[in-house]
Amino acid sequence: MSTVPLSRPINVLVADDHAAIRLGMRMVVDTAADMEVVGEAGDGALAVSMAGTLRPDVVLMDLRMPVMDGVEATRQICAGGFAKVLVLTTFDHDSYLFGALQAGAAGFLLKTAEPGAITDAIRRVHSGDQVIAPEVTARIVAAALSAGGADGAETALAEPAGLEVLTGREREVFECLGEGLSNYTIGRRLGISEATVKTHVSRVLAKLGLQSRVQAALLRRS
Repeated sequence: MSTVPLSRPINVLVADDHAAIRLGMRMVVDTAADMEVVGEAGDGALAVSMAGTLRPDVVLMDLRMPVMDGVEATRQICAGGFAKVLVLTTFDHDSYLFGALQAGAAGFLLKTAEPGAITDAIRRVHSGDQVIAPEVTARIVAAALSAGGADGAETALAEPAGLEVLTGREREVFECLGEGLSNYTIGRRLGISEATVKTHVSRVLAKLGLQSRVQAALLRRS
């Protein structure tokens, strides 16, 4: 009797300078049947080194770490094509969020997120989606439009094309991105499938010359 081989699990590297948090994230990841932790790093430099060696699918990245912070680690990991980076934040410093966004992070979640939300985000980032918790989007947008965050917003947006390039449906999706909504929620609101939403989001970002959903939200709020 032949059996169908299981697909390879999603390999995850956990980077955080607190051992207790690394343990907690390992427990969350290892409870999912389709993913496993392949390594742990207690500082940013080690995270970059391990990512280059292990080539995980996703790195769960803390932003405030010794030796090298998570922003620079994210920049080097993304630039090297070693893995996709999912940032876990506690909102200690908004400047770190801007830095991670510009460094190429594919997702932003709160460390207090439910285990199911974390594993779902890992799957989405691994599949090529961008996952940004609504609370994170709202925080970044608010900071970007304040005096302290204005420069970061301008840098992140890099003078995108005008909104007239968007179709009617794409404009609706763009408005939803401004609210920090997930693909699932956008689909429910507009009555379209999540896969269709993902296609529209990709087209919106490409047409406007943007790199992420947060940048779209910044443009919508500006």
